[in-house]
Parts: sequence; C-alpha cells; structure tokens
Amino acid sequence: MAGNGKFRIGVSDGITPETFPHVDLSPIKNDPNIEIDLIKEGTELKPEDVENLDGLVLLLNKITPATFHPNGRLSVIARMGVGYDTIDVPACTKNGVALCITPDAVRRPVAVAVMTFLLALTTKLFKMDEITRGGPAIWPQRTQHWGVGLVGRTFGLVGIGNIGADVARLLKPFDMRLIGYDPYIDPAKAKELGIELKGLEDVFREADVVSVHTPLTPETRGIVNAERLALMKPTAYLINTSRGPVVDQKALTKVLQNRAIAGAGLDVLEKEPPEADDPILKLDNVILAPHALCWTDQCFGTMGDLDVAAMYDVMHGREPRVIVNRDVLENQAWRAKLNAYRETFGG
Repeated sequence: MAGNGKFRIGVSDGITPETFPHVDLSPIKNDPNIEIDLIKEGTELKPEDVENLDGLVLLLNKITPATFHPNGRLSVIARMGVGYDTIDVPACTKNGVALCITPDAVRRPVAVAVMTFLLALTTKLFKMDEITRGGPAIWPQRTQHWGVGLVGRTFGLVGIGNIGADVARLLKPFDMRLIGYDPYIDPAKAKELGIELKGLEDVFREADVVSVHTPLTPETRGIVNAERLALMKPTAYLINTSRGPVVDQKALTKVLQNRAIAGAGLDVLEKEPPEADDPILKLDNVILAPHALCWTDQCFGTMGDLDVAAMYDVMHGREPRVIVNRDVLENQAWRAKLNAYRETFGG
C-alpha cells in the first residue's frame, strides 16, 4: 500500500469539470503525496484495475467479489451520492475496504425534489402551464382542473431514513398528517418527526400521497407492486425519488393508464434512460425527471467535498465519517492498512 510513497486514487473519468462543474477534486489532484488514475465510468472493475490503488472515487462503476486484488491494497471506495446497489458491500468488508457515501450532500436536495413533485402534482402545475400557453381558446379549461389542498391530507413515507426524515421536516408547515413505514426506524425518532408508524399496506391505503425513500435491495425491489398500488385511493399520488426498480413500472403504468390513481412524480425509472416508446412517457398524469431532479450546485459541490474528505481521512489513518459497512471497522486488514497510512502520511 502507498507504493512509491504515494497515495493512489482511482477517479471515475465521468467526473469532469464539463459534466460536473461544481465538483472540486483539486485538493487530491494537486496534492504531491497523491497520484490520480482515471477509471472508465460505468465499467465493472477487475483486479488489475485496482491492483495499485488505495482509494476509489466513483459514480456508477460495479464492484463485485472478483474486483479485489489479492494484494489487498485497496482501502476505501467513496461513492458520489447515497446509492450503492452497484457495489457488493459484504465483499468490501471481507477485503478490508470501507464503503463511503455522501448523505449530507443528498439529503436536502432530494427532499426538495419530493416537495417539487408534491406541489407540481397537487396544484396541476403542468396542466395550468399548458392552458396558459394555449391562449383564449382553451383558457376556460382552467375551471376543469382543480388543485388539491394539503391541509389535513395524509402524506405517507415508505422508508424514513435520512431523506425521508428531511421530507417530514419540510412538510411541517403544510399541516399534513404524516404516516410512514420503516421496519428499522426507532419509534422514538418517528414520534420526534411527527410520523405515525403504520404497516406497509396501511400506508398505501390511507395516504393521499405516497413517497418512496428506500435503497434498492433484494427486499425492496418491487416493493411498490400491483397489489399495493391497488390499495391507493383514486385521488392519491405516488412519488418515487429513490431507485426505479423499487416500483413495478408495468403495474404503475397500467394504474396510471386506467386513472386508478390521480398521478405520479418519478425521478427514477426501471430502465435509465427509458426506451423512446416506453408507454409511461406518453401519459399526461405523470411528471418525469431523468434521475437528476436533485442535481444542484450545492448537492454536487458537497458530494465532491465529502469524497475528498473520505480520501484524506483514510490517507491519514482516520476512520471516514460516513461508512456503510460499519463491520469493516473491526476487520484486522482494515485496521492494519489504517495504521500503515498513519505511519506513512501522518495522523
């Protein structure tokens, strides 16, 4: 590790100033103790790709058990964002590699994206825009598209992690009733947020708006299925800003086509980008965004800062602040690598 007295970091070649102008990786790029290798974005990494690396800063590269080189040099992977469904977490832990994400960068921007969908859907914003642009001929149609008031309505959260909790905080001034499902949340935390915990089916049955905030795991894939969609009120809306496959998109498309619910706001789809002939793209009761509604200067600027901080923490033998696989902290190989970095670069 730290070959030639340098800390070597592989950086996704998709993280460029042209594509992500607010991501500042200059601290690690200009540090004389650090060498940067470019990693082809989106690829599945092989042992030869990581053989001489101490750290990785990645977008959507795939990490499998076969990725890790026998020399065990790789020590930290930092993702741009909070999703890590492309990374085999147990394999990271087994090989003494910490997986870091950036929830502090994403929490508020995604919560704001949820609010954007909520307000656009319930005020019929896109229809109002269409009517206004249509001129005098369709102006009278405005009386046919009433918005939905939020006071006293029920907002249901599926998943109450960092983002779901922030959505709850932003909703407080709207005087909505909050209900939620999360088998892992501390009930005291839910109470503090003003969320009444419910069973999953009850959330779909009672909510006027259902918003999904779960990571993509084998347990959550397809959690929003035809049976649960059938429980929703015909006046209710679905919002998904998490991962596309947590929703059965064919089932949702059918529900929207049949007007069985009022509409949906989706920042994520099962396939991204979708095929041009995907039927969901033809519907007028869904608002779509290209998995980028939370992309702001602040969001990506903070992501870059946090990933840089994670690299420096490991380089100086410190534990990064946000580690997904906390079990790695007890891994002897991980502890040995931290100690070696501390001896080489100082604590």
